[in-house]
Formats: sequence, structure tokens, C-alpha cells
Amino acid sequence: MANTVWGIHTMNDNLFLNNDVIAIGWKVFGNLSVLDATREAFKSHYEKSYPNAKKGSIATCAGMLFRFMHEVKIGDYVVFPSKIDRKINIGVIEGEYEYIPSSDEYVQQRKVKWLKHLPRTVFSQGALYEVGAALAFFIVKNYADEFLAAIDKNFAKESVEEDETVAATADEIIESTKDFILKELSKNLKGYDLEDFIADLLQAMGYRTIVSAHGGDSGIDIVAYKDELPPRIMVQVKSQDSDIKESTIQSLKGAMREGDYGLFVTLSNYTKNAQKYLESTPIIRGINGTELVELILKYYDKLSEKYRKMIPLKMVYIPVAKEV
Repeated sequence: MANTVWGIHTMNDNLFLNNDVIAIGWKVFGNLSVLDATREAFKSHYEKSYPNAKKGSIATCAGMLFRFMHEVKIGDYVVFPSKIDRKINIGVIEGEYEYIPSSDEYVQQRKVKWLKHLPRTVFSQGALYEVGAALAFFIVKNYADEFLAAIDKNFAKESVEEDETVAATADEIIESTKDFILKELSKNLKGYDLEDFIADLLQAMGYRTIVSAHGGDSGIDIVAYKDELPPRIMVQVKSQDSDIKESTIQSLKGAMREGDYGLFVTLSNYTKNAQKYLESTPIIRGINGTELVELILKYYDKLSEKYRKMIPLKMVYIPVAKEV
């Protein structure tokens, strides 16, 4: 069985490079070797050690500690991107787990022999993206072979006109951003809260909006106007996880008057019959979760500060494939 390639991040590059170790923190967690060798034991101890930890982070963090103790084997390889010199450092694990309580923070350690310290420029964009993962400790899967090949003393990455991984990497970043937005909407905005958000988004798009009184039974959540004159746009918003049925859209149609246009917004999608109904009813536009995210990205800078804090995004440039 081939040796595993691990990836690791740190805020203390000098500790790794000068002491020939890899390490992870969680000092309050204590000595990993005194716990039963089960993920459940690590998870339970993590909850006790960090009682204020967010529920979603408990399994992830406890899992990293468990892997560092029980799944890493001597002879495994490790890839460590250092920030101080922007190098990719590749080493081999030489020691069993050690608990170093005298360390400021990185008390969970293993000895490592560094084999190569290479500039990032010799690796594909996809490989760099994988080891730039948000986790502190993880398995390198997709580009493990590329990092292992770099250990060879005759390694010299061929110069190519086009890095084929660039386009895939850009797509992954974009898709992960869209996933993040949709998750934040689903987590933070239910019912009336989503209605208020959609009204804010419509205002960012240049519409005047009136949010209906909460608890009303008109079936209309928002009334929007492009300017001072008709037509009115009657908006219905649903935060449910299940797909929207044809009958639900028909109820919106029933609440519209002659000359009105309709807009239906959902975080999920529409059933096949609902999609057919929308296609045959051009005065009603349906927006699903994917299309909603596209609009949020397009008008993000015009959203109110409240929602930009709820969905924190930073404008960055990412490499894309060159046009032929």
C-alpha cells in the first residue's frame, strides 16, 4: 500500500523548518496518547475541552487530531507550504507522535526529515490549490503524485504553454464560493428574514420594494416597481428545502391582477411540472437557488452592509485559462 501524502499548515514556519517537525495546536486539548483510539473519544474530549466550539467544527477538529495521532505512519510524506519564503516543503515522517507541553501552542508534534524545499512556481495551479486547503491538516489526494515526483533529484517540471489545471482550479474556487453563499442563506435566512433579504437584493438591482406585512394571507411577500409607473412585480419567496410545486406558483398567479408581473424566488428548485408551468406562463419568472446566487455575486457591492456581513466575500483575482 502506497504511503499517504499529508498536507499541513502552520502560523509558525520557523518551528517546522528549524526543528524538523510538523505540529498542530489545540494546546487545551492536551496529550492525545491518553485517549482511547476512537474518533468518538476524541470528539467527546474536544467538546469538553472547547465547550464554546461551534457544533460544525467539533467533528472536523477532533478528526484532524485523531488522524495526526493514529493515522499518520512513519514513512508517510508531508507537504507544507511555508509563508515566509513561499516555498513548498516536502518531507517524510520519521517519528511517532510526541506531546510537547512546553511548546507555546503547537504541542502535538512529529519528527520529519525535509527532503525538498521548492519554489511554488514548479507546481501546477491545481496542486497549489489543493495544499492551500482551509484545513490545518489533511490528506493530499488529487495531486499527491505530482508532489511525490518532485522528490526525485532529477525533478524538473516541464515548461508548458498552458497549465491545464488553471481552468479547473478557477472553476473549483467559483463553485465553492457559490456553495458558501447558498449555505449561508439557508442557515441564516428563513421565512420572513429571506423576504427582507430578497427585497434588499431587488433594491440593489434598481427596484423600489414594499415588503408585505408579516402574517398576511395575500400570497404576495414583496411588491416591486422599476420606476414610478406600472407594471407591478408581485414577488413570492420560499425558503423551504424541497422543490417548488406547480400549485404553489399557481397561487401566485391567482394573487396577481391584470397587468402585473410575477417573480417567484426559492433557495431550492422547481419540480418538472412547475418548470413547465413557468415556461408556459411568461409573465411569471422563477428564480432558483443557483440563479439567486448568480444575482448576489453580480450585485453584491450594492447590498446593504447587514447582508454583506452575513455573507462575507472578498473581491480577488484568480487565474483562468487563456482564450484560444
